[in-house]
Amino acid sequence: MNYKTRNRSLNRWIEEAVALCKPERVHLCDGSDVEYDELARGLVEAGKITPLKKRPNSFWCHSDPDDVARVEESTFICSEREEDCGPTNHWQDPKTMHAKLNELFDGCMQGRTMYIVPYCMGPVGSEFSIVGVQITDSVYAVLNMKIMTRMGKPALEHLGEKGTFVPGLHSVGVPLKPGQKDMFWPCNLKERRIVHFPEERRICSFGSGYGGNALLGKKCLALRIASAIGRDEGWLAEHMLILGITNPEGEKKYIAAAFPSACGKTNLAMLQPTLPGWKVECVGDDIAWIRFGKDGRLYAVNPENGYFGVAPGTSEKTNPNAMRTIERNTIFTNVALKPDGDVWWEGINGAPPPGLISWLGKPWTPESGPASHPNARYTVPSRQCPIFDPEANNPDGVPLSAIIFGGRRSSTIPLVFESLSWQHGVFLGASVSSETTAAAKGEVGKLRHDPFAMLPFCGYHMGDYFSHWLEMGKRGKNLPRIYYVNWFRKGADGRFIWPGFGENCRVLKWIFERTSGSEEGKLTPIGYVPTSLDLSGLKLSQEESLLSVDKEAWLQECEELKSYFKLFDPRMPKGLLQELQQLKERLHSS
Repeated sequence: MNYKTRNRSLNRWIEEAVALCKPERVHLCDGSDVEYDELARGLVEAGKITPLKKRPNSFWCHSDPDDVARVEESTFICSEREEDCGPTNHWQDPKTMHAKLNELFDGCMQGRTMYIVPYCMGPVGSEFSIVGVQITDSVYAVLNMKIMTRMGKPALEHLGEKGTFVPGLHSVGVPLKPGQKDMFWPCNLKERRIVHFPEERRICSFGSGYGGNALLGKKCLALRIASAIGRDEGWLAEHMLILGITNPEGEKKYIAAAFPSACGKTNLAMLQPTLPGWKVECVGDDIAWIRFGKDGRLYAVNPENGYFGVAPGTSEKTNPNAMRTIERNTIFTNVALKPDGDVWWEGINGAPPPGLISWLGKPWTPESGPASHPNARYTVPSRQCPIFDPEANNPDGVPLSAIIFGGRRSSTIPLVFESLSWQHGVFLGASVSSETTAAAKGEVGKLRHDPFAMLPFCGYHMGDYFSHWLEMGKRGKNLPRIYYVNWFRKGADGRFIWPGFGENCRVLKWIFERTSGSEEGKLTPIGYVPTSLDLSGLKLSQEESLLSVDKEAWLQECEELKSYFKLFDPRMPKGLLQELQQLKERLHSS
C-alpha cells in the first residue's frame, strides 16, 4: 500500500486518516483511464452498476431511495463564530463537530478500500486553481470525481512538494465485518452530515453516497469553501453557467448566469439558437470563479471538468447539445433502464417504453410512480459537448460582458430587464426567488428566496456576501451589465407565455446588443425592458404580458423583500436597503 506523495503535509494527513478510519486497503488514485476502467469493472462484477449496450463506456446505477438529493438540513458551516455562519446556514461549534466527526469516522472504513483522490479545480497549472484531496471509501465517488475534475497525477504535479490543498474526508459510513456482504448502495442516513470548516479550509462528509454530498470538489469546495476563500482574497465563487455568444458579424462576448438548481442552467449553457447566424458555446454549466484581470475587467473560469446534469426533461427539443454530449463515457444515476441496454427518463421522448427497470431497480409500472427520479443525473466529461468553447480551459478565464440572474416565477417578473447600476444589479441578485424543484429534498413548487442562486452554497453570512459583491463593483472597470430573466411567466390560462429553450437566444441577442450600445431599452420602475425584442417567426399568445410591469404586484414584492432582508440584520448592506426604498418610490410615482 504505497500511498506516499511528494507533499509532506498531504502524507501526514493521509496517515491520520488511515489511523482514524482503519481501512483494509489504501489506494492512491492516479486518474488514468486504466484505473477508471478497473474500478468500473469491479462495480459491474459486484452488480452495482450496469454497462449500457447503446452507449460506449457508459453505465447505469441507482441509489438508496432516500439518498437522492442535497440535504440542506444535514449541511453545516462550522465557522469559528456562529454569527459569521449567518441565518441561512446551519452552524455548530467546530470543536463539538470535530469531536462528533472523529467518533463517526473512527473505524468507518473497516473492510473497505480507502481511495485517496487528488484533484484540481480549474485548469492544471493556473495560479488561480485550487487543489483538493478527497479521501473516500466510495468507488462511485471516485469514478464521478475522475469525470468532474482534473484528477490524479496532474493534480499532484500541480500541488508539488509544498503546495496547499483542501482536505476532504468522505465515507459512506458503513464498515464491513469479515465476510459481511455489502449493501447495494451503502449509506448511513441517520448520521448523514456534510460539514465545512471555512477558516480551516476543510470538508468532511459522512453517510451519503449521492452526488453533491459525496463529490466534494463540486458544491463543497468549488462553492462553499471557495466562496469563503474568494471573500478573503477578493474574488467570487458563484453558482453560475458561463457561455460565449457570437453574433452573425463574428463578434463574441461572454455571459455568466445564475439560476437555482434545475431551472435551466444547462439548457442555457448549451443553447442552440433559433436565430440565423447566432452561435452559443459552452464554457461551463454550473460554477464560475470570477476575478479581476489586469485590465480591470471581470474574468470567469469554470473550475469543473465535467457536467453533473439533471436528466429528466432533457431531450432533443430542450437540449440537443446535451443529448450529443451524453452519447458515450457517461454515468447515469437514478434514471430508468430500457431492456435494449439504453436509458430513459420522463421528457426524453414520448411515453415510457415497455419493459423498463425503474430508478428503484424494479420493473416499472404506471402505478409505481415516475420511472426516473426527478433529480436523476448524468455525469459526463465537458470536452464531449459539441459546442465546447475553445477558451474553456484558458487559465485566465473569459471576459464577462453581462451577468444574468433568474428564477422560476409564474408571475410578476418580466421576461428580461436590465439593472440601473451595479448596486441595483446586486439588489436584483439578492432578490432572486424561485419555485422549488427536485434538486433539493423538500416540497416541490413552493416559492422560496434564493439570493444569487447561492442560498445552499454560500460558505459564510449572506449579508457579508452581499457586501462583498458591492465592494467588487467599486474595484472594477467596464463592469458587466446585470440582467434579470424569467422564462417561466404564465398567462391567464396557466400556460407558459414564452417558448423557452432555443428561443432564449432572442433574449441573449437583446442583452448582447445592449452591452454594445446598439439596442434600445425602455426605462421602467424596475429597470430597462426591451423596446424591440426580436420575435420574428414566433406566434405568442398574451405577448403583451411578457414585459409588463404590474405596479401592485411589484409593491407586494417589495414588502416581501423588506421582510426577507430583515433576516440578515445587522449585516444587511445599507446600499441594498436604499435600492429597495428607491424601487418603492419609483413604483409609487409611476
